[in-house]
Amino acid sequence: MDRYCVFGNPIAHSKSPDIHAAFAAQTGQQLVYDKRLAPVDGFADAVRAFIAEGGKGANVTVPFKLEAHKLAGALTIRAQAAGAVNTLLFDEHGITGDNTDGAGLVADITHNAGVAITGKRVLLLGAGGAARGAVLPLLEHRPQALHIANRTVATAEALVQQFAALGGADVLSAGGFADIAGDFDIVINATSASLQAALPPFPPSVFHPGTLALDMMYGKEPTVFLRFAEAEGAVPRDGLGMLVEQAAEAFLGWRGVRPDTAAVLQSMRQKL
Repeated sequence: MDRYCVFGNPIAHSKSPDIHAAFAAQTGQQLVYDKRLAPVDGFADAVRAFIAEGGKGANVTVPFKLEAHKLAGALTIRAQAAGAVNTLLFDEHGITGDNTDGAGLVADITHNAGVAITGKRVLLLGAGGAARGAVLPLLEHRPQALHIANRTVATAEALVQQFAALGGADVLSAGGFADIAGDFDIVINATSASLQAALPPFPPSVFHPGTLALDMMYGKEPTVFLRFAEAEGAVPRDGLGMLVEQAAEAFLGWRGVRPDTAAVLQSMRQKL
């Protein structure tokens, strides 16, 4: 069987093998997908060893997404834009790096949550790697506005400059958390604050009744951000759908088949 895996450190917690096993069973694809702990200083060697064993592709998670970007001999447009790689494709031409995180986010918003991005005001909290991967896919859906807020304003402004040439000049803006003005239709938390059970210091006025508030983190219980957003009248949504959708995008790249994510997402939700 064709072999795939996910590289990370740590990796024991990864749900990717369960997701891809479900995709394979659903689509009739014959493959094996496991998780591999790569040494912090030995990622490239681990990837090459997997290729030598006959590996066809791999996912990449923390802390190797930047190293995967450097390792790839070719990059998709969205991987170039993100500056990070979470999906590797191995073929006779070498290693191609892709980034499916942003596409997964957008698919979860538009398909699973049923919220259109086109013509909407979108607030992106954070300007790190997670946010960077989301900007281009969000812009492709032509929002009315996409404001990037970050603790370090210069980092957010750099993102705006980078993506202005890719169709974002008229809709992109940047600033600090305290400088956010007005309310938004979609608010996305791409900061790591939820890992520390903390809340980015943004004003509650960003929400109006019915705002979709999405946290890229997920867990059995809602994050602090989601509880706060719901108390302000927003509709909370965690990052589990994004996880499943980005996996589906990787599966499509490897196998040429797009799985149906609805049943898999429901199953993963029940296992939390």
